[in-house]
Amino acid sequence: MGHLSCLVALVLVLSGCGKGATLLEQIRQQNELVVLTRNSPTTYYEGPEGPSGLEYDLVKRFADTLGVKLRIVVPENFNDILPLVVRGDAPLAAAGLTVTEKRREKVRFGPAYQKITPQLVYRAGSGHPKNPGELKGLLEVVAGSSHVERLQELQAEYPDLSWEERENAGSEELLIEVWQQLIDYTVADSNELTIIRRFYPELRPAFPLGTPEALAWAFARGDDDSLYNAAVGFFKDIKADGTLDQLIERYYGHISRFDYVGTRSYQAHIKQRLPVYREMFQKAAAKYGMDWRLLAAVGYQELHWNPQAVSPTGVRGIMMLTQAAAKDLGINNRLNPEQSIRGGARYLTDMIHRIPGRIPEPDRTWLALAAYNIGMGHLEDARVLTQKNKGDSDKWIDVKQNLPLLSQKKWFQQTRYGYARGREPVRYVENIRSYYDILVWYTEQERAETEKRLAPVLIDPPAL
Repeated sequence: MGHLSCLVALVLVLSGCGKGATLLEQIRQQNELVVLTRNSPTTYYEGPEGPSGLEYDLVKRFADTLGVKLRIVVPENFNDILPLVVRGDAPLAAAGLTVTEKRREKVRFGPAYQKITPQLVYRAGSGHPKNPGELKGLLEVVAGSSHVERLQELQAEYPDLSWEERENAGSEELLIEVWQQLIDYTVADSNELTIIRRFYPELRPAFPLGTPEALAWAFARGDDDSLYNAAVGFFKDIKADGTLDQLIERYYGHISRFDYVGTRSYQAHIKQRLPVYREMFQKAAAKYGMDWRLLAAVGYQELHWNPQAVSPTGVRGIMMLTQAAAKDLGINNRLNPEQSIRGGARYLTDMIHRIPGRIPEPDRTWLALAAYNIGMGHLEDARVLTQKNKGDSDKWIDVKQNLPLLSQKKWFQQTRYGYARGREPVRYVENIRSYYDILVWYTEQERAETEKRLAPVLIDPPAL
């Protein structure tokens, strides 16, 4: 059964549920919350460990608070999402929807949870337009998006401004087409561009198309406020307890700084250097039950998969092990790539196991990476300072704010292990997170190309 057919069936079932029951009661009776969204890095996608994305994490938590299962539905076109909500075919849309006045006339928006800015995007080297009047080429945008509304407003000031609307393409697809030089420009929200330009670093923001705008969930208008009120309460709670900030940090906290040269260099090293050591990373990671791409990202962070590397502080080899750590791990030669990678995998595993078991992923791994860099003692000092400063010592978003204090006399005098270069582990962890994301993207692209190449070719049988 197709997505839309499933929605129609759901509406028919709900209409017969508990005569006089509210929408929220009906959802609980059916034990299922249906949410419309779209596939994109900022909303919902299949990650290495299953469904991911900021919108997915939010609606999954919302469904959990309601005590029901979550069912995600992705319409074929973005332009279908709001009409489906208006008709009541789904109770809720969480798709990175910008709140606009025209949309307010059709749907009811919940609390804002993020701010973005629409940006005109071009490819570096093709000429940098400074305003809509300087556009020379093909501008395409997603049909039904808020960007269309903004362009229509700008036409009053720039009468020659023109564009094409794409029904069957998403924002990510149009950004890639700009990078491929199939089209000249597109419009994307700032959060989308921030994520995707790590994979396509020649993409550039030319200028903003307006002021920051709010993102929110969309609900059908009507007299039944039960689900809407539940969402309002949900957002109030996750804003108050820091959950919303933590989720936004998970997806955006490590990518605020963009380094074109570093990104391009990393992509080149993935192709040129990584193949030599890839199997070593895979074997070592498999032995300790971790994602080999995370281990490889750790190996790249310091000296770019160089087995002969020696840092100014005396750590050596691909995994930058100290002499003391290597001795404890039974590593005889830190410059031997296989030994170094195996030792690094075991050392990182030890750090993860020493993080309190109550701390969930991904904070557990981020904290362990900080300990890998600065030592468990200094990490614990930072966690103590986090508690003193009214933060949550179990959350990376709070601990990373306090790690730099270890280099300030006022603060390190209060700690057990004293002075440390506390900014280094913050940069260390954030860089590894970004390297990991890029490597996941690269290997997924590689897998898709391999499957496409090996797919059987269907040949029509000869006519009888």
